[in-house]
Amino acid sequence: MNGLTSNVIRYGDVSLTTRQHIASVEIHRPPHNYFDLELIRNLADAFEAADADARNRVLVLSGEGKSFCAGARFEPSFDEADHEILSGRVKLLYEHAVRMFRCRKPIVAAIQGAAVGGGLGLALVADFRVVAPEARFAANFVKLGLHPGFGLTYTLPRIIGYQRASLMLYTGRRITGTEAVAWQLGDILAPLDRLPEEAEKLAREIAEAAPLAVCSTRATMRQHLADAVLAQTNQELAEQLRLSRTADHREGVEAVAARRLGQFHGR
Repeated sequence: MNGLTSNVIRYGDVSLTTRQHIASVEIHRPPHNYFDLELIRNLADAFEAADADARNRVLVLSGEGKSFCAGARFEPSFDEADHEILSGRVKLLYEHAVRMFRCRKPIVAAIQGAAVGGGLGLALVADFRVVAPEARFAANFVKLGLHPGFGLTYTLPRIIGYQRASLMLYTGRRITGTEAVAWQLGDILAPLDRLPEEAEKLAREIAEAAPLAVCSTRATMRQHLADAVLAQTNQELAEQLRLSRTADHREGVEAVAARRLGQFHGR
């Protein structure tokens, strides 16, 4: 963001900056901003702090570096005891994600690069997405032999429709920023060098409206959304845990690491 800033607060690798009714929340794990439980907890803490500050009328979410958020940073493990530990950590991660969905104020996300897997789920926490042509969106879980997560089976169809969401979720297909806007996954297409400015411009337009009316309207538009995402992530996690024990998942992890097509056998 341009101009003077105030109240810069750090939550681990997340910064929160408040200026002229706009709260900027930025991830600082360049170049790809991979997430883990700690990062999602810190994001949720920053969201709640921004939401509680009466000066703020809108949040802008961004990531430092090449990618917005290229997905989860978890070491693959196939040990049964490790599965149970990982299940507990992912369950807690999803609970923190739901905290972000409970934010009462509008959220604008600035997407400059990859928003992949759970990173796509994070992008869909926002009400609006300002995207660069260089942005890339993918729900690549099936290429890893896994069920989608981060509430994507609920949020993605809600935004782009059942058919297009099914196409992305069943294939793991990656779409560009330009395609995302055509599919209504993105709201505004902006050149990469103007992306922060265009995201702030939209945030400013929201902030100039009557804040009580905006929050009231948003509450009606998004009523029960957080509860629905919570229920959906519980189902997603159960399927993720089941499929994480399969040979297909092991193959998917190895194939993605080797940058080759997976050879799946349905077991």
